[in-house]
Amino acid sequence: MPNLDSPGSPSGALARPFWIYAFAALWLMCAAAGLWRVWAWENGPGLAAAAQSSWPAGTALKLAGDRPTLVLLAHPQCSCTAASIGELAEALARAGTLPKTYVVFLKPSSFAEGWEKTGLWDAATALPNTTVIRDDDGLEATRFGAATSGQAMLYDAAGALLFSGGITGARGHAGDNVGRSTVVALLNQVKPNRATANVFGCSLFAAAKS
Repeated sequence: MPNLDSPGSPSGALARPFWIYAFAALWLMCAAAGLWRVWAWENGPGLAAAAQSSWPAGTALKLAGDRPTLVLLAHPQCSCTAASIGELAEALARAGTLPKTYVVFLKPSSFAEGWEKTGLWDAATALPNTTVIRDDDGLEATRFGAATSGQAMLYDAAGALLFSGGITGARGHAGDNVGRSTVVALLNQVKPNRATANVFGCSLFAAAKS
């Protein structure tokens, strides 16, 4: 006669300690919570710029008088910003009118010389008709009202703000998105459905402190 209490019997399986099942359930809950936090972080937008309706006074950047001017404000150590640089390259490649473009990298004075010269700087330097600027202590970011790395602003030849927002669809994610599509439409003289988009990236000044 079989021993119903043996480890291989059905009753033996049912007799396994309750803590094994509790541990498995807890592990699944923790894994789900972790995945949700990652998803929320990737898809949670940063603080939008407090953008003025026209080219800001006092900036050292020069507005182009014969074409649009595009400004991207970025943190050189933010991994999310690689996608913004990539989407900027894509936007410029699709532009009917190539704008005068600035990529402005934050450089806190408390950090070592050359701290801003990362791969992001090199990638931005390779973009067509683009000037890369070191922004000492974020003075330009403040003038433009930027708060999040990856903030883009497009102005017409008269200095009127046409677009303010991000050009990625999530943190560090490349691909079609509302911001890039809007910029491309404007550069091709097509009226878009909107003039803003969420910006995804590191908190510009908070990240600069680390």
